[in-house]
Amino acid sequence: MLLSLAIIFLVGLSAAAVFEKIGLPRIIGMLGVGIVISPYVLDLLDAKILGISSELRQIALIIILIKAGLSLNLSDLKKVGRPAVMMSFVPACCEIVGYVLFAPLWLGINHIEAAVMGAVLSAVSPAVVVPRMVKLIEEKWGTGKSIPQMILAGASCDDIFVIVLFSTFVTMAQGGTARVTDFLNIPVSVVLGIMLGAVVGLLMYLLFEKSFQRDRKIRNSTKVIVLLGTSFLLMSMETLVKPYVAVSGLLAVVAMACVVKLKAVGSVSTRLSEKFSKLWIAAEVVLFVLVGAAVDVRYTLSAGGTAVFMIFMALAFRAVGVASSLIGTELNARERFFCVIAYLPKATVQAAIGSVPLSLGLPCGKIVLSVAVLAILITAPLGAIGIDRSYMRLLDTHNK
Repeated sequence: MLLSLAIIFLVGLSAAAVFEKIGLPRIIGMLGVGIVISPYVLDLLDAKILGISSELRQIALIIILIKAGLSLNLSDLKKVGRPAVMMSFVPACCEIVGYVLFAPLWLGINHIEAAVMGAVLSAVSPAVVVPRMVKLIEEKWGTGKSIPQMILAGASCDDIFVIVLFSTFVTMAQGGTARVTDFLNIPVSVVLGIMLGAVVGLLMYLLFEKSFQRDRKIRNSTKVIVLLGTSFLLMSMETLVKPYVAVSGLLAVVAMACVVKLKAVGSVSTRLSEKFSKLWIAAEVVLFVLVGAAVDVRYTLSAGGTAVFMIFMALAFRAVGVASSLIGTELNARERFFCVIAYLPKATVQAAIGSVPLSLGLPCGKIVLSVAVLAILITAPLGAIGIDRSYMRLLDTHNK
């Protein structure tokens, strides 16, 4: 197992550095390493690692969500208003509709499984989008109309919204039918998840204020461990109460982190966010390499052209969703087109949840994972290069 971990970390990070050097997203290199060392190609990974890979990927997802909650600036949502709120769910819903309409025809799955696929594929990638929007904010490109702030806030909420939908659709797929009560459980799980997370977040804040008065570095490191442990507990509570009431553990984790950020002094939440960013360096490698290792290359290649066509068709639906969200804003055609480009890349969430249907034994598991991997390989570089090459042409700089 130690040799497998050494391969994952050292080779994965090396490939990430190479891809970053040539201007492509780091995650593509990590994913490629996973595919090469998978049981379907070189078979270099210990079976014990593969046996706990789903748990390791879930831990990585929790780290992403805590980081998102600690980084999410609610004032940005208020500043850009309705368009940011619309961008947080309308493009994803449009893309899911695209999968539900066409995936049963082209990929041979039923409509519930198509909804699961759509939920996996419809999230925008924070790993690609967030650092680029931060750069635009720092260099004041598009900030006159709060374009990068809108994309940053909308994309952060978009991931959370999609993950909640994914949990609901997976439950439906396991039951084999879609009932009205399943859809009613969505708002219930959202509300209860937010309430639970808010209460726990307030308790975390009070605990942090009353305790951990020793050395600052030790204190902040302890807070990170407490937040992680509490997040694991919240995720477990979702499973424990599932027979009685629907509660979104993922949303509770985000809400907890948001409350800690709101209540804590600015520098404290910033330091916690930085520490989770460092944790994400290791979690990111494990996540993307293990996702690549779960891919059966032969099956992915057999999905081939049809899956690629499905991905681009769904992106067209997504573009319509982005354009609809921007109706009534002051953005011109160039700026709206930039927003469409910025919402193309997929990677982080797809890697975190793309293999879940397969691990749960759903019939659509292999095709969902295959399409998710293809989507990452296509849209992550497409979106990253598109943003990097277009922002100077499509946006105005506030420094002028």
